[in-house]
Amino acid sequence: MKTFVMMTKIAPQDALLVEVGSKLRDRARKGRGWIEEIQKKCPNVTFKAHYALLGYWDFMDIYEAPDEETAAIVSMLSRSHGSHIVESWMAIPYERILELTEEMACGSEEETT
Repeated sequence: MKTFVMMTKIAPQDALLVEVGSKLRDRARKGRGWIEEIQKKCPNVTFKAHYALLGYWDFMDIYEAPDEETAAIVSMLSRSHGSHIVESWMAIPYERILELTEEMACGSEEETT
């Protein structure tokens, strides 16, 4: 499984504070519908973390999916459930980066001998 990070914004940048508050009150219901649809259409996706953020992004989700196509479906479903901006990133565990570094070092030693 691959790890993905999805950043979402639920309201346009120019929304009035009253509109944002109204949308947040309804967020729990919408959130349940969103996760239920993802579980139905992407049963092999596993969510690892869900954070509400202070700043440009409203939410950050960390999840595992088998491939980029499945991650794209998760992003599209998020848009269909009220996220106005969705950005998804593939994340590589730090331990794997260390392994790749070792593999690169071993490969360059073989080339010089």
